[in-house]
Amino acid sequence: MTEMPAELGTADILRVMELLPHRYPFLMIDKIVQIDRDESCIGIKNVTINEPHFTGHFPAAPVFPGVLLIEGMAQTAGAICCAHKLKGDAKPSKVFFMTIDKAKFRKPVLPGDVVEYHMRKTSNRRFMWWFKGEAKVNGVLVAEAEIGAMLVTE
Repeated sequence: MTEMPAELGTADILRVMELLPHRYPFLMIDKIVQIDRDESCIGIKNVTINEPHFTGHFPAAPVFPGVLLIEGMAQTAGAICCAHKLKGDAKPSKVFFMTIDKAKFRKPVLPGDVVEYHMRKTSNRRFMWWFKGEAKVNGVLVAEAEIGAMLVTE
């Protein structure tokens, strides 16, 4: 059996905003690189001190909230699911987060860091998708989780 070749692609911020309903301050990815169909991709988040959550988390020692790392993973995975579905079925209007499993936070993420969300599809059935994600800064694992999402069409 011959393996399908990878369809590597990218999505800049304008394309990400076409694929996802999220907007500032809740859009947690700046671009997506190395997209291989709906199988895997890497999302990029540039963490900056001027983000609103740093006023309270924590002003004297700002740390990017772990829950937002998980949200960034979900948005990265959701965007490639939507992009994949746009090629065939009806356009998805929303992506709903369904599950978070095995979430672990390894190291703090600080302003100035560039987070890479490495997402790999583990399964999908119709409009439901599951991914394993790793968040890395300079190649070092800072968080990981398994997530599930559902695409909704209107």
